[in-house]
Amino acid sequence: MSEASGRPQNTAAFYGQAVASFSVAIAATAIGIFKLHADAWVRAFLAIAVLYLVTSSFTLAKVIRDRQDGARAAYNPFEKL
Repeated sequence: MSEASGRPQNTAAFYGQAVASFSVAIAATAIGIFKLHADAWVRAFLAIAVLYLVTSSFTLAKVIRDRQDGARAAYNPFEKL
């Protein structure tokens, strides 16, 4: 018998699409900054800003997920026994 965790799971296709989308967005941004006709310090500033935005987005997503997981009632299959 399999154990159900009570939590919805993402499919492998959804995970792959999310990773591919993130990779394309980062690559396009990096290429855009690299090809920008500006001084090196301007391109470096934009690159640092993009890295900061990406890391803060990951942190925000984790905080929101943790808050939602904390608010959800724990799954207990034997609760009514």
